[in-house]
Amino acid sequence: MAGKRKSRETKDLQQQLLPLPKSIEKLSAKAHHCRNCDLWRHATQTVFGEGRASAQIMFIGEQPGNQEDREGKPFVGPAGALLDKLLVQAGIDRKKIYVTNVVKHFKFEPRGKRRIHKKPNGGEIAACRPWLDAEIAAIQPKAIVCLGATAAQALLGKSFRVTASHGKFIGSPLASHVLATIHPASILRAPDDKTRHQQERMFIDDLKPIAKLRL
Repeated sequence: MAGKRKSRETKDLQQQLLPLPKSIEKLSAKAHHCRNCDLWRHATQTVFGEGRASAQIMFIGEQPGNQEDREGKPFVGPAGALLDKLLVQAGIDRKKIYVTNVVKHFKFEPRGKRRIHKKPNGGEIAACRPWLDAEIAAIQPKAIVCLGATAAQALLGKSFRVTASHGKFIGSPLASHVLATIHPASILRAPDDKTRHQQERMFIDDLKPIAKLRL
C-alpha cells in the first residue's frame, strides 16, 4: 500500500513539473523540485547544467560528484579541474560551452565519512532524460561531446562503445556534430602516470575535431 502511495505521489510531482520551460534559467529552477526518481532523497541538491544559453558546444557527463553535489554546480571537482586543463590544451574555451550531466543528482554509497560514486541505473537515467532533452532543446548546440560510457550509451544507444569509437563523429539527430570520449574522472583513476598521460593525450586528440569546427 505504501509503495502504491509513493508511486502515486511521484507521478503527481512529475505532472506538476510539466510542461517543461523552454529557457535554461527556468529549467534549472524547476529541476530543483524534481522527484522523478529516489536519488533526490540522499543528494544535497539538484545539480543542473551550467554555461552560456547560446553555447554552440555542449559537454554531457554521467552525474555530479561529491563536490558538485555540495556546491550545486557541474564539473567543479577534481574531474572538472582536469577538464578545464585539457580543454585549454585542446583549444576550447570552457566559458563558451555548456556542461551538464545525464543524471542531475549524486548517486553514492557511504564508506565511513566518505561518499563513493555509484553508477546510476537505467531507470534513474530514464527518469532524468526529460531534463537533458529539454536542455538540448533550449541550448540547440551545434556540437555535443559525450563524456564517458554512461553518457554515450544514454544518447547514442547501448551498443555504443567509447573504446572503439572515441573521437569520431557519430550521426545523430541531437546535433550536427556528436562525438564521445572518455570521462575526465576515468583519467584520474589511471593506475600510473604513464597511463594517465596517454589518456590525457587521447582526450585532447578526441576533442580536436570539435575545436576545429567553425561554429
